[in-house]
Amino acid sequence: MGLPVPAAVGLLVAGGASAEHRLAPGHAILMAYGAMLAADNFLFFLGRYTGWWLLGFLCRVSLNPEACISKSADSFYKRGRIMLLFAKFLPGVNTMAPPLSGSMNMRHWQFFALDFAGASLYIFTYFGAGYLFSDFLKVIMRGYSVAGSFVGWVIGALLVVWVANRIRIWSSGRNDPPVAMLKPHEVAARRDNVMIFDARSHGYYDEGTMRIKGSHRLEPNALSEQFGKLPKDREIVLYCTCLREATAIKVARELAAKGIPAAVIEGGLSAWKRAALPLEPVPADEVVLLPKFA
Repeated sequence: MGLPVPAAVGLLVAGGASAEHRLAPGHAILMAYGAMLAADNFLFFLGRYTGWWLLGFLCRVSLNPEACISKSADSFYKRGRIMLLFAKFLPGVNTMAPPLSGSMNMRHWQFFALDFAGASLYIFTYFGAGYLFSDFLKVIMRGYSVAGSFVGWVIGALLVVWVANRIRIWSSGRNDPPVAMLKPHEVAARRDNVMIFDARSHGYYDEGTMRIKGSHRLEPNALSEQFGKLPKDREIVLYCTCLREATAIKVARELAAKGIPAAVIEGGLSAWKRAALPLEPVPADEVVLLPKFA
């Protein structure tokens, strides 16, 4: 399911152990098929039922999330069927391919057939290599204990650096200027005096997407190009759909640095829905329909 589990190494070792009659090859191969197909189908249906949200989440680390989403979708639409056959050999692609297939409406039977063929190619490549070259594998495995100790220290050091960096980011965030937070009913009561902007970290890619009635899109990844459409005579209120309103708060701070005050709806779009306040479908001309398999 995208976790960094060394599947190739496991299959090599399983093939070598089977050649030495220490492991039943049939059981090992069936276990490999079960693990891969269960994980891939889970990600397929996760993509099917979360739509483009999952792709937006995975693309959030990109320098340009909007371009990441469009390019990933277009590329997979053109090469998706072939890509499924070889995705397991490509780190990163192996995680993206199943949810992309689900998001882009590929028929499940077609995905299952292609994924089964790809899993077969991957399993028999590495299991077969381990089985055929089991003697050579035993020689190189003797050095794994020494190399493993070194790798363990490297991983430990990287983990310490990562934790230290997270602490640094958290500490610096505590010194950021506070952002005004408003309850949904407070915003609704002042509706005539405020202008609400949807600052979700990804745009509108699904038909039927809803937003707060009367709100406008504010692309958080291209703020400098949108200052001209911000009102001078009305209060700006932002909302998003992420945890703890992180994107909306980030945008509010960037606006404040430019001398443009803004508040954030506490709880975002979910809180607005729970308060039973008015929503509207996103206008069709603002929806970017990404390609889907017929």
